[in-house]
Amino acid sequence: MKVTLHLLILITLITFAQCAKILGIFHGFSSSHQQLGNKILLELARRGHQVTAIVQRKFAPNTANKNYQPIIIDYDSYLKNQSINLYKSAEKGLLDKIWSTSGGGLGLTELFFNQSSVQNLLKSNQEFDMVILEQFLNDAFKGFCNFYKAHCVAVSVVGLSRSTNLQMGNPLNPSYVPEVLSSYSSEMSFFQRLVNTFSVVFGVINFYWSILPKHNEILQKNFPGSPPITELYYKTSLLLLNSHASICSPVPLVPNMIEIGGFHLNSPQELPRDLQNYLDEAEDGVIYFSMGSNLRGNDMDESKRNAIVKVFSQLKQRVLWKWENDTIPGQPDNVKLGKWLPQQDILGHPNIKLFVTHGGLLSIIETIYHGVPIVGIPIFGDQEMNMAVVEADGYGKLLRFSALTEETFRKALTEVLNNDKYKENAIRRSRIMHDQPMKPLDRAMFWIEYVLRHEGAPHLRTGALNLNWFQVLCLDVLTVIILIVIAFIFSAYCIITVVSRGYLKKQIKIKKR
Repeated sequence: MKVTLHLLILITLITFAQCAKILGIFHGFSSSHQQLGNKILLELARRGHQVTAIVQRKFAPNTANKNYQPIIIDYDSYLKNQSINLYKSAEKGLLDKIWSTSGGGLGLTELFFNQSSVQNLLKSNQEFDMVILEQFLNDAFKGFCNFYKAHCVAVSVVGLSRSTNLQMGNPLNPSYVPEVLSSYSSEMSFFQRLVNTFSVVFGVINFYWSILPKHNEILQKNFPGSPPITELYYKTSLLLLNSHASICSPVPLVPNMIEIGGFHLNSPQELPRDLQNYLDEAEDGVIYFSMGSNLRGNDMDESKRNAIVKVFSQLKQRVLWKWENDTIPGQPDNVKLGKWLPQQDILGHPNIKLFVTHGGLLSIIETIYHGVPIVGIPIFGDQEMNMAVVEADGYGKLLRFSALTEETFRKALTEVLNNDKYKENAIRRSRIMHDQPMKPLDRAMFWIEYVLRHEGAPHLRTGALNLNWFQVLCLDVLTVIILIVIAFIFSAYCIITVVSRGYLKKQIKIKKR
Protein backbone atom coordinates (compact mmCIF):
# COMPACT_ATOMS: atom_id res chain seq x y z
CA MET A 1 0.00 0.00 0.00
CA LYS A 2 2.83 2.41 0.92
CA VAL A 3 4.69 1.58 -2.29
CA THR A 4 1.57 2.28 -4.36
CA LEU A 5 0.97 5.59 -2.57
CA HIS A 6 4.57 6.72 -3.07
CA LEU A 7 4.37 5.74 -6.74
CA LEU A 8 1.18 7.77 -7.22
CA ILE A 9 2.75 10.80 -5.53
CA LEU A 10 5.86 10.50 -7.72
CA ILE A 11 3.78 10.22 -10.89
CA THR A 12 1.73 13.26 -9.84
CA LEU A 13 4.86 15.34 -9.21
CA ILE A 14 6.48 14.32 -12.48
CA THR A 15 3.28 15.02 -14.44
CA PHE A 16 2.98 18.46 -12.84
CA ALA A 17 6.58 19.30 -13.70
CA GLN A 18 6.10 18.14 -17.29
CA CYS A 19 2.94 20.16 -17.86
CA ALA A 20 3.95 23.53 -16.42
CA LYS A 21 3.08 26.71 -18.32
CA ILE A 22 6.22 28.84 -18.47
CA LEU A 23 6.80 32.42 -19.61
CA GLY A 24 10.39 33.05 -20.71
CA ILE A 25 11.79 36.60 -21.00
CA PHE A 26 15.28 37.23 -22.40
CA HIS A 27 15.38 40.84 -23.50
CA GLY A 28 19.06 41.71 -24.12
CA PHE A 29 20.22 43.27 -27.39
CA SER A 30 23.06 40.80 -27.83
CA SER A 31 22.78 37.53 -29.74
CA SER A 32 24.68 35.86 -26.89
CA HIS A 33 21.88 36.74 -24.43
CA GLN A 34 19.28 35.43 -26.86
CA GLN A 35 21.33 32.29 -27.49
CA LEU A 36 21.36 31.47 -23.79
CA GLY A 37 17.65 32.11 -23.38
CA ASN A 38 16.74 29.99 -26.38
CA LYS A 39 18.85 27.11 -25.08
CA ILE A 40 16.95 26.91 -21.78
CA LEU A 41 13.47 27.58 -23.13
CA LEU A 42 13.70 25.19 -26.08
CA GLU A 43 14.96 22.44 -23.79
CA LEU A 44 12.00 23.01 -21.45
CA ALA A 45 9.65 22.79 -24.44
CA ARG A 46 11.37 19.59 -25.57
CA ARG A 47 10.72 18.15 -22.11
CA GLY A 48 6.99 18.77 -22.43
CA HIS A 49 6.49 22.17 -20.78
CA GLN A 50 4.25 24.75 -22.47
CA VAL A 51 6.69 27.60 -23.12
CA THR A 52 5.75 31.13 -24.20
CA ALA A 53 8.92 33.07 -25.02
CA ILE A 54 9.35 36.81 -25.52
CA VAL A 55 12.15 36.93 -28.08
CA GLN A 56 13.68 39.37 -30.54
CA ARG A 57 12.50 38.86 -34.11
CA LYS A 58 15.94 38.25 -35.61
CA PHE A 59 16.84 35.71 -32.90
CA ALA A 60 13.58 33.77 -32.84
CA PRO A 61 14.51 30.07 -33.10
CA ASN A 62 13.32 28.07 -36.08
CA THR A 63 11.46 25.27 -34.36
CA ALA A 64 8.36 23.22 -35.09
CA ASN A 65 7.91 22.25 -31.44
CA LYS A 66 4.22 22.77 -30.64
CA ASN A 67 5.13 23.43 -26.98
CA TYR A 68 7.05 26.59 -27.92
CA GLN A 69 5.14 29.82 -28.65
CA PRO A 70 7.16 32.97 -29.44
CA ILE A 71 6.04 36.53 -28.71
CA ILE A 72 8.07 38.80 -30.96
CA ILE A 73 9.72 42.05 -29.91
CA ASP A 74 11.76 44.17 -32.32
CA TYR A 75 14.50 46.63 -31.38
CA ASP A 76 15.72 47.23 -34.94
CA SER A 77 13.93 50.55 -35.46
CA TYR A 78 15.44 51.84 -32.20
CA LEU A 79 18.93 50.57 -32.99
CA LYS A 80 18.92 52.17 -36.44
CA ASN A 81 18.62 55.58 -34.78
CA GLN A 82 21.55 54.89 -32.45
CA SER A 83 25.10 55.64 -33.54
CA ILE A 84 27.14 53.77 -30.94
CA ASN A 85 30.80 52.91 -31.34
CA LEU A 86 31.37 50.35 -28.60
CA TYR A 87 35.13 50.63 -28.98
CA LYS A 88 34.81 54.02 -27.26
CA SER A 89 33.66 52.16 -24.14
CA ALA A 90 37.23 51.01 -23.57
CA GLU A 91 38.15 54.63 -22.77
CA LYS A 92 35.71 54.97 -19.86
CA GLY A 93 36.72 54.89 -16.20
CA LEU A 94 35.26 52.37 -13.78
CA LEU A 95 32.75 54.70 -12.08
CA ASP A 96 31.64 56.02 -15.46
CA LYS A 97 31.03 52.42 -16.60
CA ILE A 98 28.93 51.68 -13.51
CA TRP A 99 26.89 54.85 -13.96
CA SER A 100 26.31 54.54 -17.72
CA THR A 101 25.62 50.78 -17.63
CA SER A 102 22.91 51.08 -14.98
CA GLY A 103 21.37 54.00 -16.89
CA GLY A 104 21.46 51.97 -20.09
CA GLY A 105 19.61 49.20 -18.30
CA LEU A 106 16.80 51.62 -17.47
CA GLY A 107 16.51 52.63 -21.12
CA LEU A 108 16.39 49.02 -22.26
CA THR A 109 13.73 48.18 -19.66
CA GLU A 110 11.52 51.06 -20.84
CA LEU A 111 12.06 50.06 -24.48
CA PHE A 112 10.96 46.52 -23.66
CA PHE A 113 7.72 47.61 -21.99
CA ASN A 114 6.96 49.94 -24.91
CA GLN A 115 6.71 46.95 -27.24
CA SER A 116 3.08 46.45 -28.30
CA SER A 117 3.47 42.67 -28.12
CA VAL A 118 4.45 42.91 -24.44
CA GLN A 119 1.49 45.14 -23.63
CA ASN A 120 -0.86 42.81 -25.51
CA LEU A 121 0.42 39.90 -23.42
CA LEU A 122 -0.28 41.78 -20.19
CA LYS A 123 -3.81 42.56 -21.37
CA SER A 124 -4.51 38.95 -22.29
CA ASN A 125 -5.92 36.39 -19.90
CA GLN A 126 -2.97 34.02 -20.09
CA GLU A 127 -1.80 32.29 -16.93
CA PHE A 128 1.63 30.90 -16.09
CA ASP A 129 3.03 28.61 -13.41
CA MET A 130 6.55 29.99 -13.73
CA VAL A 131 8.36 33.02 -15.15
CA ILE A 132 11.98 32.55 -16.25
CA LEU A 133 13.62 35.89 -16.89
CA GLU A 134 17.03 37.20 -17.72
CA GLN A 135 18.61 39.05 -14.79
CA PHE A 136 20.32 41.95 -16.53
CA LEU A 137 19.71 45.53 -15.41
CA ASN A 138 15.94 44.95 -15.54
CA ASP A 139 14.69 44.84 -11.95
CA ALA A 140 11.21 46.03 -12.94
CA PHE A 141 10.71 42.68 -14.71
CA LYS A 142 10.08 41.13 -11.30
CA GLY A 143 6.57 42.46 -11.75
CA PHE A 144 5.81 39.66 -14.21
CA CYS A 145 6.23 37.03 -11.48
CA ASN A 146 3.89 38.87 -9.11
CA PHE A 147 1.39 39.70 -11.88
CA TYR A 148 0.99 36.04 -12.84
CA LYS A 149 1.37 34.76 -9.25
CA ALA A 150 4.05 32.50 -10.69
CA HIS A 151 7.28 31.00 -9.40
CA CYS A 152 10.18 33.27 -10.32
CA VAL A 153 13.45 31.95 -11.80
CA ALA A 154 16.16 34.37 -12.88
CA VAL A 155 19.12 33.63 -15.16
CA SER A 156 22.25 35.77 -14.92
CA VAL A 157 23.99 35.54 -18.29
CA VAL A 158 27.11 37.27 -16.89
CA GLY A 159 27.39 35.03 -13.84
CA LEU A 160 27.83 36.52 -10.37
CA SER A 161 27.55 40.29 -9.99
CA ARG A 162 26.79 42.98 -7.47
CA SER A 163 23.17 42.87 -8.65
CA THR A 164 22.74 39.11 -8.18
CA ASN A 165 24.25 39.23 -4.69
CA LEU A 166 21.98 42.07 -3.58
CA GLN A 167 18.92 40.33 -4.97
CA MET A 168 19.53 36.92 -3.41
CA GLY A 169 21.06 37.95 -0.08
CA ASN A 170 24.41 36.44 -1.06
CA PRO A 171 27.63 37.64 0.64
CA LEU A 172 29.10 40.63 -1.18
CA ASN A 173 32.71 40.89 -0.03
CA PRO A 174 34.75 43.34 -2.17
CA SER A 175 38.02 42.00 -0.75
CA TYR A 176 37.82 38.98 -3.09
CA VAL A 177 34.65 39.44 -5.19
CA PRO A 178 35.54 41.90 -7.99
CA GLU A 179 33.08 44.44 -9.37
CA VAL A 180 31.91 42.90 -12.65
CA LEU A 181 32.82 46.04 -14.62
CA SER A 182 36.32 46.24 -13.15
CA SER A 183 39.59 44.87 -14.51
CA TYR A 184 40.32 42.71 -11.45
CA SER A 185 40.28 39.04 -10.63
CA SER A 186 39.76 37.76 -7.08
CA GLU A 187 43.52 38.11 -6.50
CA MET A 188 43.77 41.84 -5.75
CA SER A 189 46.51 43.99 -4.30
CA PHE A 190 45.73 46.37 -1.44
CA PHE A 191 45.21 49.28 -3.84
CA GLN A 192 42.95 47.16 -6.07
CA ARG A 193 40.89 46.07 -3.04
CA LEU A 194 40.60 49.73 -2.06
CA VAL A 195 39.38 50.71 -5.54
CA ASN A 196 37.12 47.65 -5.76
CA THR A 197 35.52 48.39 -2.38
CA PHE A 198 34.91 52.00 -3.34
CA SER A 199 33.41 51.01 -6.71
CA VAL A 200 31.12 48.40 -5.11
CA VAL A 201 29.91 50.91 -2.50
CA PHE A 202 29.38 53.47 -5.26
CA GLY A 203 27.45 50.93 -7.31
CA VAL A 204 25.21 49.97 -4.37
CA ILE A 205 24.48 53.59 -3.43
CA ASN A 206 23.82 54.52 -7.07
CA PHE A 207 21.48 51.55 -7.41
CA TYR A 208 19.40 52.10 -4.28
CA TRP A 209 19.22 55.90 -4.42
CA SER A 210 19.03 56.51 -8.17
CA ILE A 211 18.29 53.43 -10.27
CA LEU A 212 15.94 51.34 -8.11
CA PRO A 213 13.38 54.17 -7.58
CA LYS A 214 13.14 54.57 -11.37
CA HIS A 215 12.67 50.84 -11.83
CA ASN A 216 9.90 51.01 -9.22
CA GLU A 217 8.25 53.74 -11.29
CA ILE A 218 8.38 51.51 -14.38
CA LEU A 219 7.02 48.66 -12.26
CA GLN A 220 4.02 50.66 -11.03
CA LYS A 221 3.30 52.00 -14.51
CA ASN A 222 3.05 48.49 -15.98
CA PHE A 223 1.92 46.57 -12.90
CA PRO A 224 -0.21 49.04 -10.86
CA GLY A 225 -0.38 48.18 -7.17
CA SER A 226 2.59 45.86 -7.28
CA PRO A 227 4.73 45.53 -4.12
CA PRO A 228 8.10 47.31 -4.33
CA ILE A 229 10.97 45.51 -6.04
CA THR A 230 12.85 44.90 -2.79
CA GLU A 231 9.86 42.88 -1.59
CA LEU A 232 9.63 41.01 -4.89
CA TYR A 233 13.29 40.00 -4.59
CA TYR A 234 12.36 37.66 -1.77
CA LYS A 235 9.96 35.84 -4.08
CA THR A 236 12.75 34.84 -6.48
CA SER A 237 12.87 31.07 -6.08
CA LEU A 238 16.04 30.39 -8.04
CA LEU A 239 18.91 32.21 -9.71
CA LEU A 240 20.88 30.32 -12.36
CA LEU A 241 24.40 31.64 -12.93
CA ASN A 242 26.32 31.35 -16.18
CA SER A 243 29.49 30.51 -14.26
CA HIS A 244 31.59 27.60 -12.99
CA ALA A 245 34.80 27.08 -11.01
CA SER A 246 36.66 26.40 -14.27
CA ILE A 247 35.63 29.82 -15.61
CA CYS A 248 35.40 32.19 -12.65
CA SER A 249 36.95 32.61 -9.23
CA PRO A 250 35.18 30.43 -6.63
CA VAL A 251 32.86 32.35 -4.32
CA PRO A 252 30.26 31.40 -1.66
CA LEU A 253 26.69 30.97 -2.92
CA VAL A 254 23.41 30.67 -1.05
CA PRO A 255 21.46 27.43 -1.78
CA ASN A 256 19.15 28.87 -4.44
CA MET A 257 21.99 30.24 -6.57
CA ILE A 258 23.08 27.47 -8.95
CA GLU A 259 26.02 27.56 -11.38
CA ILE A 260 25.26 26.26 -14.89
CA GLY A 261 28.18 27.75 -16.83
CA GLY A 262 28.65 25.98 -20.16
CA PHE A 263 25.00 25.02 -20.55
CA HIS A 264 24.89 26.60 -24.03
CA LEU A 265 27.62 24.34 -25.42
CA ASN A 266 26.61 22.02 -28.23
CA SER A 267 28.00 18.75 -29.48
CA PRO A 268 30.62 19.30 -32.24
CA GLN A 269 29.10 19.76 -35.69
CA GLU A 270 30.70 19.19 -39.08
CA LEU A 271 32.30 22.36 -40.46
CA PRO A 272 31.49 23.73 -43.92
CA ARG A 273 33.83 22.14 -46.48
CA ASP A 274 35.85 25.32 -47.20
CA LEU A 275 36.50 25.93 -43.50
CA GLN A 276 37.31 22.28 -42.86
CA ASN A 277 39.90 22.28 -45.66
CA TYR A 278 41.37 25.61 -44.53
CA LEU A 279 41.91 24.30 -41.00
CA ASP A 280 43.01 20.80 -42.02
CA GLU A 281 45.67 22.07 -44.43
CA ALA A 282 47.27 24.54 -41.98
CA GLU A 283 50.64 22.91 -41.33
CA ASP A 284 51.64 25.52 -38.73
CA GLY A 285 48.19 25.81 -37.19
CA VAL A 286 45.50 28.51 -37.20
CA ILE A 287 44.80 31.63 -35.12
CA TYR A 288 41.09 32.32 -34.75
CA PHE A 289 40.20 36.00 -34.33
CA SER A 290 36.73 37.25 -33.37
CA MET A 291 35.55 40.28 -31.44
CA GLY A 292 32.05 38.88 -30.92
CA SER A 293 28.68 39.78 -32.38
CA ASN A 294 28.31 43.35 -31.06
CA LEU A 295 31.68 44.85 -32.02
CA ARG A 296 31.93 45.81 -35.69
CA GLY A 297 35.32 45.76 -37.36
CA ASN A 298 34.51 48.92 -39.31
CA ASP A 299 34.26 50.85 -36.03
CA MET A 300 37.79 49.93 -35.00
CA ASP A 301 40.38 52.70 -35.15
CA GLU A 302 42.21 52.40 -38.47
CA SER A 303 45.68 52.54 -36.93
CA LYS A 304 44.88 49.64 -34.59
CA ARG A 305 43.31 47.60 -37.38
CA ASN A 306 46.39 48.18 -39.55
CA ALA A 307 48.63 47.09 -36.67
CA ILE A 308 46.68 43.84 -36.35
CA VAL A 309 46.81 43.20 -40.11
CA LYS A 310 50.56 43.84 -40.26
CA VAL A 311 51.31 41.47 -37.37
CA PHE A 312 49.13 38.74 -38.89
CA SER A 313 50.97 39.12 -42.23
CA GLN A 314 54.25 38.27 -40.50
CA LEU A 315 53.06 35.02 -38.92
CA LYS A 316 53.62 31.52 -40.26
CA GLN A 317 50.21 30.46 -38.94
CA ARG A 318 47.01 30.91 -40.90
CA VAL A 319 44.43 33.35 -39.52
CA LEU A 320 40.66 32.93 -39.56
CA TRP A 321 39.09 36.34 -38.91
CA LYS A 322 35.41 37.12 -38.28
CA TRP A 323 34.86 40.29 -40.32
CA GLU A 324 31.67 41.93 -41.61
CA ASN A 325 32.91 42.59 -45.16
CA ASP A 326 34.29 40.42 -47.96
CA THR A 327 37.72 42.05 -47.82
CA ILE A 328 39.85 44.09 -45.46
CA PRO A 329 42.36 46.77 -46.50
CA GLY A 330 45.82 45.22 -46.88
CA GLN A 331 44.49 41.68 -46.32
CA PRO A 332 47.45 39.26 -46.16
CA ASP A 333 47.47 35.94 -48.03
CA ASN A 334 47.40 33.96 -44.77
CA VAL A 335 44.16 35.61 -43.56
CA LYS A 336 40.71 34.20 -44.37
CA LEU A 337 37.63 36.29 -43.58
CA GLY A 338 34.15 35.15 -42.60
CA LYS A 339 31.03 37.26 -41.92
CA TRP A 340 29.68 34.48 -39.72
CA LEU A 341 31.73 31.62 -38.32
CA PRO A 342 30.66 28.56 -36.25
CA GLN A 343 32.87 29.47 -33.30
CA GLN A 344 32.31 26.40 -31.11
CA ASP A 345 33.12 24.00 -33.93
CA ILE A 346 36.15 26.02 -35.04
CA LEU A 347 37.63 26.09 -31.52
CA GLY A 348 37.22 22.31 -31.39
CA HIS A 349 39.51 21.77 -34.39
CA PRO A 350 42.93 20.39 -33.35
CA ASN A 351 44.82 22.90 -35.54
CA ILE A 352 43.55 25.97 -33.62
CA LYS A 353 46.59 27.26 -31.73
CA LEU A 354 45.26 30.53 -30.33
CA PHE A 355 42.02 32.45 -29.93
CA VAL A 356 42.21 36.25 -30.16
CA THR A 357 38.98 37.49 -28.57
CA HIS A 358 37.23 40.44 -26.94
CA GLY A 359 36.85 38.39 -23.76
CA GLY A 360 33.08 37.90 -23.81
CA LEU A 361 31.93 35.30 -21.31
CA LEU A 362 30.58 32.84 -23.89
CA SER A 363 33.84 33.03 -25.82
CA ILE A 364 35.79 32.36 -22.61
CA ILE A 365 33.58 29.36 -21.81
CA GLU A 366 33.94 27.92 -25.32
CA THR A 367 37.71 28.30 -25.41
CA ILE A 368 38.05 26.66 -21.98
CA TYR A 369 35.82 23.80 -23.09
CA HIS A 370 38.18 23.09 -26.01
CA GLY A 371 41.42 23.90 -24.17
CA VAL A 372 42.58 26.76 -26.43
CA PRO A 373 44.78 29.58 -25.03
CA ILE A 374 43.75 33.23 -25.42
CA VAL A 375 44.94 36.70 -26.22
CA GLY A 376 42.14 38.98 -25.02
CA ILE A 377 41.41 42.57 -26.09
CA PRO A 378 38.52 43.58 -23.78
CA ILE A 379 36.32 46.50 -24.78
CA PHE A 380 33.20 46.83 -22.57
CA GLY A 381 31.01 45.19 -19.94
CA ASP A 382 32.50 42.28 -18.02
CA GLN A 383 35.22 41.64 -20.61
CA GLU A 384 38.07 43.23 -18.66
CA MET A 385 37.23 41.26 -15.52
CA ASN A 386 36.92 38.05 -17.57
CA MET A 387 40.36 38.58 -19.05
CA ALA A 388 41.85 39.46 -15.65
CA VAL A 389 40.66 36.04 -14.44
CA VAL A 390 42.08 34.37 -17.58
CA GLU A 391 45.47 35.97 -16.99
CA ALA A 392 45.42 35.08 -13.27
CA ASP A 393 44.65 31.46 -14.19
CA GLY A 394 47.53 31.41 -16.66
CA TYR A 395 45.91 30.41 -19.96
CA GLY A 396 45.93 33.78 -21.71
CA LYS A 397 47.24 37.33 -21.95
CA LEU A 398 45.27 40.54 -21.55
CA LEU A 399 46.03 43.35 -23.99
CA ARG A 400 44.09 46.53 -23.35
CA PHE A 401 42.65 48.14 -26.45
CA SER A 402 44.18 51.51 -25.54
CA ALA A 403 47.62 49.86 -25.46
CA LEU A 404 47.21 47.94 -28.73
CA THR A 405 50.04 48.68 -31.15
CA GLU A 406 51.92 46.60 -33.66
CA GLU A 407 54.63 45.94 -31.05
CA THR A 408 52.34 45.05 -28.13
CA PHE A 409 50.09 42.84 -30.29
CA ARG A 410 53.07 40.93 -31.72
CA LYS A 411 54.52 40.50 -28.24
CA ALA A 412 51.26 39.10 -26.83
CA LEU A 413 50.79 36.65 -29.71
CA THR A 414 54.42 35.49 -29.57
CA GLU A 415 54.27 34.97 -25.81
CA VAL A 416 51.15 32.76 -25.89
CA LEU A 417 52.10 30.85 -29.06
CA ASN A 418 55.65 30.03 -27.94
CA ASN A 419 55.17 29.41 -24.21
CA ASP A 420 53.73 25.95 -23.55
CA LYS A 421 52.38 26.94 -20.13
CA TYR A 422 49.39 28.74 -21.69
CA LYS A 423 48.28 25.67 -23.63
CA GLU A 424 48.90 23.41 -20.61
CA ASN A 425 46.83 25.67 -18.33
CA ALA A 426 44.04 25.85 -20.93
CA ILE A 427 43.91 22.05 -21.06
CA ARG A 428 43.91 21.86 -17.26
CA ARG A 429 40.96 24.28 -17.13
CA SER A 430 39.20 22.22 -19.79
CA ARG A 431 39.54 19.07 -17.68
CA ILE A 432 37.98 20.90 -14.72
CA MET A 433 35.04 22.01 -16.85
CA HIS A 434 34.45 18.51 -18.23
CA ASP A 435 34.73 16.83 -14.82
CA GLN A 436 31.16 17.36 -13.58
CA PRO A 437 28.56 14.87 -12.27
CA MET A 438 25.98 16.08 -14.79
CA LYS A 439 25.79 18.34 -17.82
CA PRO A 440 25.14 22.01 -16.98
CA LEU A 441 21.93 22.09 -19.04
CA ASP A 442 20.63 19.01 -17.20
CA ARG A 443 21.48 20.73 -13.91
CA ALA A 444 19.48 23.79 -14.98
CA MET A 445 16.51 21.58 -15.89
CA PHE A 446 16.71 19.71 -12.59
CA TRP A 447 16.58 22.88 -10.49
CA ILE A 448 13.88 24.56 -12.56
CA GLU A 449 11.67 21.50 -12.20
CA TYR A 450 12.70 21.22 -8.52
CA VAL A 451 11.14 24.66 -7.98
CA LEU A 452 7.95 23.44 -9.67
CA ARG A 453 7.85 20.25 -7.61
CA HIS A 454 8.37 22.10 -4.33
CA GLU A 455 5.99 25.02 -4.93
CA GLY A 456 8.67 27.67 -5.29
CA ALA A 457 11.18 25.98 -2.96
CA PRO A 458 10.97 28.66 -0.23
CA HIS A 459 13.14 26.47 2.00
CA LEU A 460 16.17 27.41 -0.15
CA ARG A 461 15.89 31.15 0.44
CA THR A 462 18.26 32.80 2.87
CA GLY A 463 16.99 34.72 5.88
CA ALA A 464 19.14 37.66 4.79
CA LEU A 465 16.29 38.69 2.50
CA ASN A 466 14.14 39.43 5.58
CA LEU A 467 16.65 41.97 6.84
CA ASN A 468 17.59 45.51 5.91
CA TRP A 469 21.06 46.01 4.45
CA PHE A 470 22.39 47.44 7.73
CA GLN A 471 21.05 44.41 9.59
CA VAL A 472 22.75 42.03 7.13
CA LEU A 473 26.04 43.83 7.82
CA CYS A 474 25.30 43.72 11.58
CA LEU A 475 25.71 47.48 11.74
CA ASP A 476 22.83 47.73 14.22
CA VAL A 477 24.48 45.12 16.47
CA LEU A 478 27.88 46.80 16.15
CA THR A 479 26.27 50.15 16.96
CA VAL A 480 24.75 48.74 20.16
CA ILE A 481 28.05 47.11 21.13
CA ILE A 482 29.94 50.35 20.50
CA LEU A 483 27.37 52.30 22.58
CA ILE A 484 27.67 49.76 25.40
CA VAL A 485 31.47 50.02 25.32
CA ILE A 486 31.27 53.82 25.27
CA ALA A 487 28.74 53.75 28.13
CA PHE A 488 30.99 51.39 30.12
CA ILE A 489 34.04 53.56 29.52
CA PHE A 490 32.10 56.70 30.41
CA SER A 491 30.69 55.09 33.57
CA ALA A 492 34.12 53.86 34.57
CA TYR A 493 35.49 57.33 33.94
CA CYS A 494 32.77 58.90 36.12
CA ILE A 495 33.30 56.39 38.93
CA ILE A 496 37.06 56.86 38.83
CA THR A 497 36.60 60.64 38.78
CA VAL A 498 34.21 60.60 41.78
CA VAL A 499 36.40 58.20 43.73
CA SER A 500 39.59 60.12 42.96
CA ARG A 501 37.97 63.41 43.95
CA GLY A 502 36.79 61.89 47.25
CA TYR A 503 40.24 60.50 47.87
CA LEU A 504 41.88 63.86 47.16
CA LYS A 505 39.45 65.66 49.51
CA LYS A 506 40.23 63.13 52.22
CA GLN A 507 43.97 63.61 51.76
CA ILE A 508 43.57 67.37 51.94
CA LYS A 509 41.64 67.09 55.24
CA ILE A 510 44.35 64.83 56.69
CA LYS A 511 47.05 67.31 55.74
CA LYS A 512 45.12 70.23 57.35
CA ARG A 513 45.04 68.35 60.65
